[in-house]
Amino acid sequence: MTGQPSPSSESSGSALRDLPPSAKLVAKTLEYEGKLTQSGLATETLLPARTVRHALKRLEEHGIVESRISFVDARQRVYSLCEPESPGEAGEASPLLSR
Repeated sequence: MTGQPSPSSESSGSALRDLPPSAKLVAKTLEYEGKLTQSGLATETLLPARTVRHALKRLEEHGIVESRISFVDARQRVYSLCEPESPGEAGEASPLLSR
């Protein structure tokens, strides 16, 4: 770790500010651990399953977290942080073009 915020944390920082502490904890856990199921998040964060469910719903509404069906168990969903937009999509010049 370099101590600098990742691009995804910069773009989602303002959205996270308005969310409850439980949602911030879930987002930070996904940042460190990568992809996790709801039960995995409940285990890692020590939050009740209902709280994790609510936090994930809020994070998905704000476009911070995305979910996919688990390949291991199709009854579960795997949650991860959304990929940051590419520079072209955000309307910024590509780093390669700025040289």
